[in-house]
Amino acid sequence: MNAMNAAQTTLTPIDNGEPGSELVIRMVNVQKWYGDFQVLRDINLEVRRGERIVICGPSGSGKSTLLRCINRLEEHQQGHIVINRVELTNDMRRIDAVRRDVGMVFQHFNLFPHLTILENCTLAPIWSKKYTPKEAKEVAMAYLTKVKIPDQANKYPSQLSGGQQQRVAIARALCMSPKVMLFDEPTSALDPEMVKEVLDTMVSLAEDGTTMLSVTHEMGFARQVANRVIFMDQGSIVEEAAPAEFFSNPKHERTRLFLSQLLH
Repeated sequence: MNAMNAAQTTLTPIDNGEPGSELVIRMVNVQKWYGDFQVLRDINLEVRRGERIVICGPSGSGKSTLLRCINRLEEHQQGHIVINRVELTNDMRRIDAVRRDVGMVFQHFNLFPHLTILENCTLAPIWSKKYTPKEAKEVAMAYLTKVKIPDQANKYPSQLSGGQQQRVAIARALCMSPKVMLFDEPTSALDPEMVKEVLDTMVSLAEDGTTMLSVTHEMGFARQVANRVIFMDQGSIVEEAAPAEFFSNPKHERTRLFLSQLLH
């Protein structure tokens, strides 16, 4: 908590202009169950190109499941999810098309331990986008440079710190030229001193206009980067607002309680 509070005092908001008008994500009346337990309830959400959305809420509120439904790592049972004009169904061609446009960074990195950092970053572009090895390497080195670890390209994940591995995971996702980036609690598995280097990388992406949905409890990051903050509880979107409104004047009692516990 101390690290989070410190971040709040040092980060300044990004003013990157209004997001574009192009609708890249649309979720309409989305419902999902695990057996008898309903984890998503009547989710309605629209995300436009260049928007940066932070999703927060208590554990078990459905935040990560919402993200995982967007790239079909989880299947929704009712409602509609449309990504870049492609509606997600059981058709693998549609799922593959969406996944080519949506990059995801997980809590635990998910790097291939037997591949070098460079190989981790070039594998998907070679197989999925049919890049030549030379083209894939050029793209990978450009993004490893962007996340400030090009000198780690020939090492293996076990030789890197947690913060460095997470930056590799970000670079790997960017190598696919995604239209949307999803971040599922990307700093929660890191030691406090490594959190800032990953958040700085995400801030850089935000400054570039990347469309981002981030599940995180890093409220300093939310204040600085987000166009909207969404609060979820018990599978529902309870409240959404611009950061200034969300933090200074939350409308729902459940949101106020969550923020009072998180920030104090």
